[in-house]
Order: sequence, then structure tokens, then C-alpha cells
Amino acid sequence: MADRLELTSRAEATHFWFRGFRAFIAPVIRDLSKGRRDLRIIDCGCGTGHNISLVLAPYGRVVGFDLDQGGVAMARAQGAHVVRADATHMPFASDSFDLATSFDVMQCLEPDAAVVREMARLVRPGGAVVVTMAALEILRGDHSESWQEVRRYTPAAARELFVQAGLHVERVTFLFGSLFPLMLTVRLVQRLLRPFRGHRPDTDIAVPSPPINGLLTAVVKAEAVVARRFSIPVGSSLLVVGKKPE
Repeated sequence: MADRLELTSRAEATHFWFRGFRAFIAPVIRDLSKGRRDLRIIDCGCGTGHNISLVLAPYGRVVGFDLDQGGVAMARAQGAHVVRADATHMPFASDSFDLATSFDVMQCLEPDAAVVREMARLVRPGGAVVVTMAALEILRGDHSESWQEVRRYTPAAARELFVQAGLHVERVTFLFGSLFPLMLTVRLVQRLLRPFRGHRPDTDIAVPSPPINGLLTAVVKAEAVVARRFSIPVGSSLLVVGKKPE
């Protein structure tokens, strides 16, 4: 895990996927903040802490937690307020946050329903829960094996998690639809070759050459602009936004 987190930390600033991710998520958080800068926010499974500093911190006081001690150390090194904790038993008071987030860790957690229930417990009535998660089993590949994904989600399965937790689902949409053909091809090839070469380390997180990285960054950022108005019909990730009833 330490090696994977180190690779992630090096990629997060420049890799086209992370740049695109922030382009998708930042407007969502901005809209939910409604101009406030004093929100209480918790980031569940915060990893290296980059999303705390780059996406969430402008909107209030952020607390993060992660089960991996290496991730906690990396996040603290950036100045984030982070503790080590289990996502199925979050050591925080009920109704104490305005916003709870979890970015691309749900697919690795078991049981996932308990995690969403905990997130719903932590937010106050009227508060929001924002989750991104890996989509579609057909996209399972080396990345899934390296990160020990338990599952990948359909929109219906993602929505049901929120409904079971008592949350009103406001939005479910795919992300990274513009990369879907490329990712599907790569993942299919990886699965076809696995019997001959075995499992290989995750190569998806390596930053491509500058021209390719720049081109793919432009593509996903353009998609992020479109996604503000229209729901993306297919993609490699899902975004779910839910509200806790007043």
C-alpha cells in the first residue's frame, strides 16, 4: 500500500485523471457550499490528503481519516487534520458535519452499505454526502487488482446504497465518459493477457508523456464542463450526491 500511495502522491498534481477528477468535483462542492466558507467537512478515506487541500479546504474546516497509517502520515505532512480510523465505525459524533465526502475508495471497502450509513449518520439534517466510486465490472483490469477492488458499481447499485442509508439521492452520473473507449480497450487487453503474463503492477497511475497528458487533460476538462449541464451516459467512475432529510 505504501508504494501505491507514493505513486498516487506523485501523480496527483499533474496526471490527466486527477486533473479531470478535480474539474468534475470542484463545481459540485462549490454548488453545495452555497457561498459558505465555514462548513464542517469530513473526508472519508482521505488517502494522501490532496483532495482535502485542493478541493475541500476552501469551504471550511476539514477533518479527514484513513485506515492506512502511511496515508495518514502523508496527509498530515501537508498540514491536513487527519486521524486513523475505520470507515465502518467512524469515531465522530452524529449530525456534526455539513458535508461528508468519499472519493474513489468505496469500491475497496466491505461492507460498503455500512460505510454510507456512517456517512449519513455524521451529516446534520439537510447536509450532503458526496461519493465517487469505480463503475462497471467490464472495466476491471490491472488497476482493480492492484488496489484490491471488491466491486465496481452500476448507477442502480450506487443509488440503492444511498437510499438504504436514508439519503435523498439528488444526482447519479458517470464521470470520464470521454475516456471510456480507451479504458475499455486497455482493460480488455489486460484481462486477455493475464493468463500469459500474470498480474502486473498498476500502470494506469503513471503520468503519460507531456503531449499525451496535456491532450487527455484537455479532453476530460471539456467533458467536465459538459457534465455541469448534462448527465454523462457511460464512464469509468460514478458520482453520487445525496442529502439527509431535514
